[in-house]
Amino acid sequence: MTGAAVATVTTSAPRWAWLPAPGTARYHLLLLGLGIFVLGPLGGIAAAYMNFSLGFYVGGQVLAGILGSTVTLGYGAEGKHGANFIQTSAASVAGMSAMGVLIQAMVWMGMPQPPAWQLVLYMLCIGMFGAGVGMLYTPILVDRMQLTYPSGLAVANILRALTDPVLLRKSVNTLGSGVAVGIAGGIASAKSALIGTIELSTSTFGAGMIVGARIGIPAIVGGVIGWLLVPYFVSIDWLKAGDPFRKITFLIALGTIVGAAIVDLAVIFRQAMRRILNGQAPDADMPQPDWQRTNTTRLVVWVVCWGVGTVLTGHIVLGQPVAYLAFAVALVFIFALVNGISVGISDSNPISSAFVVSVVLMAAMGLKDPAVGLMAGTILLISTSVACDMQQDRSTGWRLGTNRVIQFRYQVAGILMGALLAVGLSKLFMAAYPVLLLDQTVMKAGEQPAEWSAAMTYKFVGILRSLTDDKPYQRTAIWVGIAIGFVIQLLRQFLKSNTAYRRFAASGRRGYACDFVLDALLLPSPYALSFGGFVNLNTSLWFGAGGIFSSAFETLAGRKSGGRELPQDMSATSLFGGGLIAGDALAALGLGIAGLLATVAR
Repeated sequence: MTGAAVATVTTSAPRWAWLPAPGTARYHLLLLGLGIFVLGPLGGIAAAYMNFSLGFYVGGQVLAGILGSTVTLGYGAEGKHGANFIQTSAASVAGMSAMGVLIQAMVWMGMPQPPAWQLVLYMLCIGMFGAGVGMLYTPILVDRMQLTYPSGLAVANILRALTDPVLLRKSVNTLGSGVAVGIAGGIASAKSALIGTIELSTSTFGAGMIVGARIGIPAIVGGVIGWLLVPYFVSIDWLKAGDPFRKITFLIALGTIVGAAIVDLAVIFRQAMRRILNGQAPDADMPQPDWQRTNTTRLVVWVVCWGVGTVLTGHIVLGQPVAYLAFAVALVFIFALVNGISVGISDSNPISSAFVVSVVLMAAMGLKDPAVGLMAGTILLISTSVACDMQQDRSTGWRLGTNRVIQFRYQVAGILMGALLAVGLSKLFMAAYPVLLLDQTVMKAGEQPAEWSAAMTYKFVGILRSLTDDKPYQRTAIWVGIAIGFVIQLLRQFLKSNTAYRRFAASGRRGYACDFVLDALLLPSPYALSFGGFVNLNTSLWFGAGGIFSSAFETLAGRKSGGRELPQDMSATSLFGGGLIAGDALAALGLGIAGLLATVAR
């Protein structure tokens, strides 16, 4: 797709005789087979289970990275690249598998379901398009902005720890402890009423530990502001009494990210133009190593072809209007960037919000048919999911030095398998659990199934049913968010670029404390602030608590261990937080498989 692949693994013989030589066809067939036929389907079952039962799912990157490294360990330190290839394909399978909730939405709304092959073909085209768009934005989000991508960081740390003997000795206990606690917390959240009441999420706490307090505290602030504004939102008819604040704040939060991204992209564009005017090519001062290079021309052709293929498939095969399909394809270029920044900051990908906002915008264009809204919104849902997975996987590769072209090819293979499983698993789950066929949007509170809340489907069906009742205030909320994000980020750019302020912030404890208060409370990052608008308050609190704990621990203890300083992104709290995310994913996998096997046995 993007040019000739460059081998990223050593040619030294593997430790175990049965392992094929690195870089050979057998080597890639082994890794690809494990990713798309073993680990990917396992993660796909867990993701589908979580999306049907809860309405969100834990990404499969960390889980696949751990399991894949058990095979590539035989390649020594360079085995991290092979494990990264495995987790790239497996995570793509798992992420696509979770998209079966779209079929559930069709059932709830009484829409006729197209033949399975048509749905697979449509999802495949969208997934391939999303992968290309995600790769287009990788140089901005990963290379230039250098966002954290907590799960991507966790995977990189795990792979480095499992393949570097020195790091392994220093980090395995911390990482293993985090995994154990994450498993226990994941099971307890699903099985304990008390834990469920406080909405404990060990993966959310772990993500907070990775990003720290400067990101975690603003997330709490955003959630608290939304909670406090509920009476006001009710008074202006943006909410009804009893509605959760995120029913409207997620629109404001999306606008906030867009507003901040406008400022950041303008800064990047200005810097690029300055280099051009000075006779320099963009990024001339940052030469790319071989593993980082891609063929931009071929990438653009890929995006255009699959974008056109998505529109043609939706129109010719599924009979949907070209105008709305094309509009949805155009929106992907916005939300792949917006959601990518959100994932990079907080590990949260608001894919359902992208779906909802696209339907709101199409309603403003005159759309009245829920079936068209569902099919067009599917483009946003799948594309943003795949694109952000692409960016997160590339963040792992950026830390490890893994070849991007080869990673892309592994992801493409995962998308193909995932499109098949998305349809297959959705039909399997709905056949095994008939309660999933019941439309919860028309049920009373006492009739809601406790174990299958299907929050994502609920949100989709709710917004699609509103197409016959346009709500202009939803567009107003988006514009309010854009203004907030733009102003805050503009002020932050002005202040952070001021030489005197930077000197003061680095001058000592007083400067550090003032800078921390500014970042966390007074003028927080709009990206971090927006997280509180996407989730309920308890989730923001757990995320923020993880960040506060991590920063406090690091401040008191430092990062040194045993006389050798760990890499900056492999601190004890980062490793433990990554373990929590991995443990929660393992728990979800175990619960998903156990629940499905129990149903089949009955």
